[in-house]
Amino acid sequence: MLPRLKKKPEAAVVVTTPAWHPNFRNVERLPDTKPVRTAFFVNGIAILVAVLVALWFGYQKYQIYDLKRQVDEQLSHIDRDKRSSDQAIGLFKKYQAEAARFAEIEAFTKARPELSPLLLRLGQTLPHNVAVDSFELTGVGVRLLVTVRGAPDQASGYASTYLDQLRADAELKATFDEITLVNLSRDRQTGRLSVEYYLKLKGAAEKKP
Repeated sequence: MLPRLKKKPEAAVVVTTPAWHPNFRNVERLPDTKPVRTAFFVNGIAILVAVLVALWFGYQKYQIYDLKRQVDEQLSHIDRDKRSSDQAIGLFKKYQAEAARFAEIEAFTKARPELSPLLLRLGQTLPHNVAVDSFELTGVGVRLLVTVRGAPDQASGYASTYLDQLRADAELKATFDEITLVNLSRDRQTGRLSVEYYLKLKGAAEKKP
């Protein structure tokens, strides 16, 4: 028969009282036992801000440098092309002056009446006692110099009658807006009366000479 196992007595409960001792720790001098210190984050943020500011200033400086480079490049192009540009401007001004002259000549040519119909009309309406000595077409009108045959006391009347005839002519009215008697003189050698008429073109700015 197996022997009876004896039950071991329960271990006695040991009541321990913590030993009392004074606290001599200086908390301010104790080392920081944090895994990551607060100063690390502060320093990191400060360094990051400093790096960002440096990059921003660097980028601004690069932009200024690039802009200056572009300006210098454009100025060099301007200096290079200035001579040809000045020549082109000079040629263009010369062209404008020549074009203005041609336009003036063309306007003058268009404004002048055709000589053939005018001379033909004067010849058809010329009185038998009046002879044409000269015919001058100016830029603003026509100078007509004639000789009136007849007695001295009648020649001046013939000259006035011919002036009225010129003013009343319908074809001449379409071309001239003013017809005047400019000069009247007696030729000592022939005794005939020399008369000068002036026919002013329509729209002419200048007055008769």
